[in-house]
Amino acid sequence: MKDLRLDRQLCFAVYSASHAFTRFYKPLLAQLGVTYPQYLALLTLWEEDSLSVTAIGDRLLLDSGTLTPVLKRLEALGLVSRTRSTTDERHVIVRLTEQGAAMRHVAEGFPTRILDASECSEEELDSLRQALLGLRKNLNHSTA
Repeated sequence: MKDLRLDRQLCFAVYSASHAFTRFYKPLLAQLGVTYPQYLALLTLWEEDSLSVTAIGDRLLLDSGTLTPVLKRLEALGLVSRTRSTTDERHVIVRLTEQGAAMRHVAEGFPTRILDASECSEEELDSLRQALLGLRKNLNHSTA
């Protein structure tokens, strides 16, 4: 007989951990005045500015229909600008504003807060991250 107890399900452990991250990040993101999806878009642009919507979506694993409202809200907050590409008008380029770039300084403290709250070592968290990335990859290439 297969074990279907909730506390034995990997999917529930990942799901509930995701909710714990969301709760943990809420006061941190309040300092920036952004939501978690907006923060992920900012992380992408802090790593490499002036990206197309498609490139940001590829990095975040989001389609443009999901990502565009996030970017529009960041633009309304004055954190990014969106302009049509001069070489291909079908592409929208997203750039950090000075204010959006400056927010990185506040966010630089977030990883230390996560590390401290997790009560794990950097190596343990990196191992967990690598395992989750491998799990995601395998699930994406599998059929149910």
